[in-house]
Amino acid sequence: MLRKKPFLYEPDETEKENASNSYLMSLIALMVGLPLPVINLIATGIFYVAHRKGRLFTRWHCTQAMLSQFMLFFINLGTIGWIFLIISNYTDLSNYFIAYVLVALVINLAEFIMTIYSATVIRKGTHVEWWFLGDLTNQLVLKDDHPADSHTPLS
Repeated sequence: MLRKKPFLYEPDETEKENASNSYLMSLIALMVGLPLPVINLIATGIFYVAHRKGRLFTRWHCTQAMLSQFMLFFINLGTIGWIFLIISNYTDLSNYFIAYVLVALVINLAEFIMTIYSATVIRKGTHVEWWFLGDLTNQLVLKDDHPADSHTPLS
């Protein structure tokens, strides 16, 4: 699910710290607003906006962290919405709901572990791409820096 790859250049200490902090932002927000999925998205979004004009390494990892939170937002929003429908007696507790919640928990746990790992390794200067999100991040971030090669991964 995670791939270590060489980056285009060796980032300096400030870049490593900022890139690592982009992942930590969601963990800090998780502690503050656990039941509200939008809190993580807003916190990561604020960090993303603050660093979107930064150097490539920081911008790349801010984008990947933002994409992961965007994906989780919809998964968690579905869970919260379904819970609200059950509490409001619009629907009953079902096996489908239990299965959805279990899958959402597994996805959230996997993202939590990958976030901690990414923040740790990136702080040391190692570039880590998440499965699927890494390729999408390359497409979004590199299109501005290398228009002719935006389809090629970092190497």
